[in-house]
Amino acid sequence: MNIENAQVQMRKGILEFCILHIISRGEVYASDMLEELTSARIMVVEGTLYPLLTRLKNAGLLDYKWVESTSGPPRKYYLLTDIGRASLKGMNDTWQELSDSVNSIVSKTETHKAAVNGLTPAESSGSAGEATSPPPSPEN
Repeated sequence: MNIENAQVQMRKGILEFCILHIISRGEVYASDMLEELTSARIMVVEGTLYPLLTRLKNAGLLDYKWVESTSGPPRKYYLLTDIGRASLKGMNDTWQELSDSVNSIVSKTETHKAAVNGLTPAESSGSAGEATSPPPSPEN
């Protein structure tokens, strides 16, 4: 199995969901979407984003409007339609259900590894366990 291919497929599977979330906050320019996706380590290029935006528009999930720019040509800003908002709600429900299911399986795996190795689940997951532990309380 090619792990890189699996990772790419996982990212592609949630790209539409992430784009709809970004647009749900208000009108947004495509380069701002690219910037947010990149900063969230969801690597995407214009050649992927624009066809996806067109497909979402053709499906009735989003619309756009042109806004004049003082520094060049008009800019296209994207916004969700009512259908897009309803679709995003359904996707949110599915994401929550899927996330809970996957986390349950991963948690059981960590518990199993810990039991086999005589460690606590946090110890068996290494730095991943440290990242999920709550931050220390500030002293008063």
